[in-house]
Amino acid sequence: MIICSCNVLTDQAVRSAVEAERPSSTSQVYGCLRCSPKCGRCAVTIRRLMDEAFGRARSAS
Repeated sequence: MIICSCNVLTDQAVRSAVEAERPSSTSQVYGCLRCSPKCGRCAVTIRRLMDEAFGRARSAS
């Protein structure tokens, strides 16, 4: 599924980058995928995918 329309990033591309590179921030994920954030709406989804990959649960605020 496409999670970033600006850069046409799929959830699978993000998961692969997170697993391979172990980035610590969403901006590092963009770097791994050789792109940069445009509108930023996908950052929340990228962070959620990172948290899932690293086994961290996000607390509801």
